[in-house]
Amino acid sequence: MDKVVIVMPSYNEAENIGRMIDELVDKEFPKIGNAEMHLLVVDDNSPDGTGNVVKRAMKTRQNLHLLTGMKKGLGWAYIRGMKYALAKLKADAVMEMDADFQHPPRFVKPMVEAYLAGADYVIGSRYIPGGSVPKQWAASRKAISYFGNLFIRLVLLKPRLHDLTTGFRLTKVKGVLDKIELDNLMEKERFAYKVDLLYQSIKNAKKTVEVPLEFASRTQEKSKFNPKEMIATFKVAIILGIRDKKRFIKFGVVGFTGFIVNFTFIRVFRSLGLQEVLVWLFATELAIINNYTINNIWTFKEAKIAGFKNTVVKFLQFNLTSAGALAIQSFFGPLGVKLVGERFDWLVLATVIVFLVLPYNYLMYNAVIWKTWKLPWSKKR
Repeated sequence: MDKVVIVMPSYNEAENIGRMIDELVDKEFPKIGNAEMHLLVVDDNSPDGTGNVVKRAMKTRQNLHLLTGMKKGLGWAYIRGMKYALAKLKADAVMEMDADFQHPPRFVKPMVEAYLAGADYVIGSRYIPGGSVPKQWAASRKAISYFGNLFIRLVLLKPRLHDLTTGFRLTKVKGVLDKIELDNLMEKERFAYKVDLLYQSIKNAKKTVEVPLEFASRTQEKSKFNPKEMIATFKVAIILGIRDKKRFIKFGVVGFTGFIVNFTFIRVFRSLGLQEVLVWLFATELAIINNYTINNIWTFKEAKIAGFKNTVVKFLQFNLTSAGALAIQSFFGPLGVKLVGERFDWLVLATVIVFLVLPYNYLMYNAVIWKTWKLPWSKKR
């Protein structure tokens, strides 16, 4: 039976934590079959006695735990809790959940069921059918929440996922959470760490599922989210977006140098009186040599092909996979020139490369040559 540990940071939550334990541990946990449920409260030595409330409750509940420490921020509290859940409680899955009832306890069950059904990462989503934000929120707050989430979805290029700012999430340990260097997450003092943790979890997970969440208002006090938190969150999302696309940006730069080589030698070979098909064929091969060399030492340097034999073998393989690009350009290049004329050959070349050759090459480079993508049908290395 899998052990699921809910990590719940708390600071000055004495008025909420007792009721949360009653609702979550006593009422909701027994409804969940095929999983051993535990609650780990991570209290930052709250002056209001939150920790003492948990200690009293622990006397009658073996699946309730308390981890105390100095107040350093929400991210640090979650990190301490997750590391404890992995090392001491031997969790198979870890769930993030607030102590203030913004994540209603009744939604824990469907999250765990999604994990037990095969999901590696489960997101409690406010923006799918069945999910919602509080009706009493002001229109401005609803707009900030919705468009802020939309911004992060666009920056990270995750249009299939609908809620990337939620804090209600369940993560499988093996293969997902255990691959993340928790101590190195960005903005650990703020809510923004959640974007980094979510981004890495999605990358590691083979299957991500969204489950509806009816987000509730805080039952006590006001929301701790403020403009500084929002700016930090957007900053983390932008950094991750750029970092994630860095290889593609390098690939694009190399592709542009290949374009220059291709364009230059089209003119050279044409001036020598070669047939148009041969002009494009030879110019494209020189561009292929250029692209292989620069991509190997720059774009894919972490998977760089070294050694004379390996280099030769991979170059031959590179040429074979590039046969598709060669065929694409050799067919659509002359066809385009015939349609628009030789004076617009630069436009034909740019169109063919951007819309046909680049997508094909990027797939081949990552999946076949440098093997940086783990595809379902690829062999384990």
